[in-house]
Amino acid sequence: MAPILGKPVSRRSLLRTAGAITGAVGTLALLQDGAIVPQRLALADPATPFPDVQFDLGPFMPPAVTYDGIPVGMPPVHTVFLTATLSRTPSRADQSRMESALRTIESNYPYAPGGVFTHVSYSDNYFARLPGSLVDANMPRTLSGNQPVLKRAVASPTDVAPGAHVLELRRPEFNVPLRLENNDVLFTVSGDDSSYVADVVNWLSGSNKLVGRSIASPRFDAGMRITSSRAMFVQIGLPRYVAANAGFKYQSFVNSDSSMWMGFLDQQVDASAPAQNVTFVGGGGIHLSNAKAGAYFDNGSVQHLSHNLMDLEQFYLNGNNADEPDADHREPFDERVQYMFHSPPVVEQNPNDPFFNGGGPTNLDMRGAVLPNQFHGADYAERSAQQFQRIGHLSSLQRSGRTADGRPIHQRIDGPGFDAMDTTTGRNTPKLQFSGFFPSADFFATMRSNQSAVDLLEKYDLEEEDHGLERFITSTRRQNFLIPPRRHRAFPLVEFL
Repeated sequence: MAPILGKPVSRRSLLRTAGAITGAVGTLALLQDGAIVPQRLALADPATPFPDVQFDLGPFMPPAVTYDGIPVGMPPVHTVFLTATLSRTPSRADQSRMESALRTIESNYPYAPGGVFTHVSYSDNYFARLPGSLVDANMPRTLSGNQPVLKRAVASPTDVAPGAHVLELRRPEFNVPLRLENNDVLFTVSGDDSSYVADVVNWLSGSNKLVGRSIASPRFDAGMRITSSRAMFVQIGLPRYVAANAGFKYQSFVNSDSSMWMGFLDQQVDASAPAQNVTFVGGGGIHLSNAKAGAYFDNGSVQHLSHNLMDLEQFYLNGNNADEPDADHREPFDERVQYMFHSPPVVEQNPNDPFFNGGGPTNLDMRGAVLPNQFHGADYAERSAQQFQRIGHLSSLQRSGRTADGRPIHQRIDGPGFDAMDTTTGRNTPKLQFSGFFPSADFFATMRSNQSAVDLLEKYDLEEEDHGLERFITSTRRQNFLIPPRRHRAFPLVEFL
């Protein structure tokens, strides 16, 4: 594996903030000595036009790199999800101000991983501020069920929520109730240099400074209050670095070649769809709504955002039996790989030490961090439950997340986080900051329900300890947003008022 080279992140510009954005900026500051700005090759020509699909970063990212025969596309290292509420319906002047604000960012930072990518999405709360007839006339509807593509988020069957399945192996400190959020706006700000990302987040939040100059932050007639900020980091080795700095007992078990907390390199090219394929108008033969080319929201999509606590101590150390703390219940590689992927394991573990540095096979350059994202069919989760009495996370996810020929129908932009939001201890805790793009809110809700696989858990009377990742992850916040086409990214539909 080629080394990742770059300059260390500067701390100076990371701490100029207060209030709701301190969570994200604090996480960026913690990474100052571990995160590096990679030297990206083969970037886009500066004359490359902006895609109408806001979240299509493909033209601006370098080609995928192959590890152990598997193509991997690494996203920008740092992403901040910045949520906000409005006080009232935006004006037409606000629409111009929002577009001007986004163009200001793009004129001061390159639209590239070495600069900053900024996208904006809007929730059902936002659209409820507009006349219902206007929204209904322009909102695409699903071909299956004739439902609006954007709906409020719902609890998954294993969330800590009324009527949900109670996971007995979820530890008390992770038994945090789900909150269905009520924000209006979501900014997604990403880039390789955390100081650039923090600068844009601060500016959107009212710093009135950008790239070291006095530039007025956006002000809207509708008002805008920042409600939360969540930082995500995706770089090989960073989770191991953070675990070691925090002194976690399982630090030596986190694979040093992984970009994710659970020890795997999850950014495989074939695990996520091309951006166009998950828009409302669709692409690649996938078209799940009545949107037609030229419609107002044709190149839009639904962006789901959730915030998740991760019980890595149970995942690595005491997953077999947390009631006997003095016994050796460490989870070996072949157990963890079945939680994450499928049963039986796709590769064999290190016969000499199935724990240290992930415990993966010794015959691979990346020691088990990069394993094939195989598709065994939408029915494999049930077949696995019947044959092996267990279900892998990937098996259950693929119950409805792919086409019949195995192509994903979603684009994920998730990654590790590390902060104290929603924790019962008030201490920084490993997180999964999950976001992704989907053809409709119903599509995501169905996929997440299938991933929970409570129906199979009960049908085949499975043990919770053999049931994917559900007991290790607790979602504390969820919300759906609509990310409009670039041409309508500034307070959509307001021009008709």
